[in-house]
Amino acid sequence: MILPAVSLADVVRDVELLRTLGLANDVLLDSVEGANLSEVLSVTSCWVRLPAGTLTETAVDCLNAGASKLVVPYTDAESLRQVVPTNRLVLSVPVDDAAAEELPAVTLQAAGYLFSLPSVDTNNIPRLAKILRAAAPKASRIYVEISTGAPTLESTTAWNAHDIDLVVPARELSAAGGKLDLGDVIAGGLTSDRADGLFSTIVVDEQRVALGLCYSSAKSISEALRTGTGVYQSRKRGLWYKGESSGATQRLIKVAYDCDKDALQFTVRQSDPGFCHLETRTCFGADSGITGLEALLRSRKAEAPEGSYTRRLFEDPVLLHSKIMEEADELVEATSPADIAWETADLIYFALTKCVANGVSITDIEKQLDRRSKAVTRRAGNAKSKWDLSSKKAANGQQAVESTPATPVNKAEVATKKEIKMKSYNYAETTAQQRQALLLRPIIKTDEILARVKPIVEDVRKRGDEALLDLTARFDKVQLKSSVMKAPFPADAMQLSENVRAAIDQAYDNIYKFHEAQLDRTELRVETMPGVVCSRFFRAIEKVGLYVPGGTAVLPSSTLMLGVPALVAGCSEIVIATPPRKDGTVAPEVVYVANKVGATTILVAGGAQAVAAMAYGTATVPKVDKICGPGNQYVTAAKMVAQSDSSAMVAIDMPAGPSELLVIADPTCNPAYVASDLLSQAEHGEDSQVVLLAAGLSDSAVAAIEQEVRTQGEALPRADIVRESISKSYILRVDSVAEALKFSNQYAPEHLILHLDDAEQHVAAVQNAGSVFVGPWSPESCGDYASGTNHTLPTYGYARMYSGVNTLTFVKHITSQTLTKEGLDRLGDTVTTLAEVEGLEAHRNAVAIRLKDIRRNRP
Repeated sequence: MILPAVSLADVVRDVELLRTLGLANDVLLDSVEGANLSEVLSVTSCWVRLPAGTLTETAVDCLNAGASKLVVPYTDAESLRQVVPTNRLVLSVPVDDAAAEELPAVTLQAAGYLFSLPSVDTNNIPRLAKILRAAAPKASRIYVEISTGAPTLESTTAWNAHDIDLVVPARELSAAGGKLDLGDVIAGGLTSDRADGLFSTIVVDEQRVALGLCYSSAKSISEALRTGTGVYQSRKRGLWYKGESSGATQRLIKVAYDCDKDALQFTVRQSDPGFCHLETRTCFGADSGITGLEALLRSRKAEAPEGSYTRRLFEDPVLLHSKIMEEADELVEATSPADIAWETADLIYFALTKCVANGVSITDIEKQLDRRSKAVTRRAGNAKSKWDLSSKKAANGQQAVESTPATPVNKAEVATKKEIKMKSYNYAETTAQQRQALLLRPIIKTDEILARVKPIVEDVRKRGDEALLDLTARFDKVQLKSSVMKAPFPADAMQLSENVRAAIDQAYDNIYKFHEAQLDRTELRVETMPGVVCSRFFRAIEKVGLYVPGGTAVLPSSTLMLGVPALVAGCSEIVIATPPRKDGTVAPEVVYVANKVGATTILVAGGAQAVAAMAYGTATVPKVDKICGPGNQYVTAAKMVAQSDSSAMVAIDMPAGPSELLVIADPTCNPAYVASDLLSQAEHGEDSQVVLLAAGLSDSAVAAIEQEVRTQGEALPRADIVRESISKSYILRVDSVAEALKFSNQYAPEHLILHLDDAEQHVAAVQNAGSVFVGPWSPESCGDYASGTNHTLPTYGYARMYSGVNTLTFVKHITSQTLTKEGLDRLGDTVTTLAEVEGLEAHRNAVAIRLKDIRRNRP
């Protein structure tokens, strides 16, 4: 493209100019006198031009300060090449006669050649490019600077066509008040293979992780460089200023192009919640690796609960520093590749925790690494005296060096903290008291939660919409003008990719089919005796509120599981409540499903405040008759509070606790499948619990499952959550499948998976469970999303007396009776007798007065 050139004096006066120029390429500094070069070079990647006769010490100082390359006269190259790597040298060669048919060959190895030419006619560029190529056949890159005349878009494009970069003084560029637009220059050097002339643009973060794919035009490139932000060319809406409406803005770091010059790469610093409209950092799924760890630690710093281990790490420097030193020592002692990888990961975790605690990012670390890689001289690198084992070895001998650390580490304790490992018990060896304890779930501090929830519910009951908006701002950090969306919902609020739309549609069809079959629309009529007919018929609950958890997650599945049976039942008003995303919008997947199931209102709120708004109603939120749906402990508590308040007049689907799963496995099971099922629920939350009943499994089979749990668990993005929930989970070894089923019925799990030989035959023995998954090819995940059964299920042992959400959850049954004159005559004496026994005279009289008329004229 071009190589912008600027004097150090201009940079000192305007650092932003250097930063802007550096967005598109390295920048050539024409002089380095009289300024802090290291400080200037920290702004962006720069080359430094050195005058003839420069001492090697000066050249080395420039590289150590962070110069990317040195531009030096060809005549000085030989002496500098003795101390400066050739890939850091660009050799300048003056050309006095631009009309010459050939130039003397230049053969010294270097990163490139910079030819200085007098005034050049644009039409003459093809000929000159050929001559320069011939003069420097071994050059990896060729650069040209013109001594007279202003560069034009035509001249930069012409040189670029021959893969030669033109040096352009900064004063000629629009960023410094000149006429040449940097965006036009970049676009002029690119070739588009698209009919619309746009350039495919890969957007990456500072660690070169791909965030997504966009498109650029000359205009959008210019605007991106002018504003220093992510600006792209939308194929439908024109210029797209990323994050302008969502708040997920981008700071532009660098614009580069690929080897074929038909695609761009924008390096950006992406703000939360991320690049994707699904509120993930990338359009390619959840972040992982070290960047994922950094994001997790940032969120933990902001949200870790008081008293948690993570909170202690951030607030107790002594604890954190101790852990860093402990893990460094563990790494030193590790010998096997697996242990070295493990201990390195631990050390990185705690080191990065210190960085996040002090506002240091991975990008800051990488800048230091890049800077050091540019240095050509380094200190000896010996360890400081207290860590210098080599000197201790010389003084004390090998044995002293390999002695035990001064502060010994309890290896077993460290391993227990680090491992993803379930507790293990043998049923035959447990006492009755221990067996009873195994049926318990992780403790929920009900009183503490209710104490927090009741004021929230009361506030919404009294202040309505005003309280709802205030609480949303407080808990979700989102300022909303309105908390409701009314149907019909705007099309732009439910834009989805075709594959996501197709997946939702298929799940909808399966769920609808299964829930439609549950509803018997026939009226039940029974003649209990001649002349007395009793009947029962259903009616839909008119107004229902469906709570869909969200915020950081996207849960169209929960919307389907609640909305479809409400639609099938015929509810006349469906209100869906879900927390807002950070930009105040609702996930388009949830809006799409809400539209599909005929929802009338979307309440953009979460937590106890959303439950209260639906229970009591506000000026904008319709009051509902029943509230259904899963949620955290605060949502569940709010549902219980509302149900117990007679002034709310609202029902709920069921009490609920943390997610749970029980697997019964016999020797025919696949250990990898069993582990994957256990982890599928363990990742829900730190208070989740999973249980494995190992029916007749050998020691090696149990060990294989434990190893799979560790291996698969460590690879999960939510490994830290799994680490906590698994510690509350256990393996219980039993002698037989019958014994396992007996324990399972006492436990009454939310999800029960049968990894058994001929699993179907054992279903008849299941008495208590929310939903059963039969056989190795029936993972719980299918029930969560698309097989057709409902995933809103009773937890915490409530499967003993509650069903999961189904079509009947949204209906009520009304009975009626029709008596003929003869029928009342036959039944009346029975009724009056029983009424007299109970002393209810009005009841007796209501029948007796009729019987008197019926029997008055009887012979």
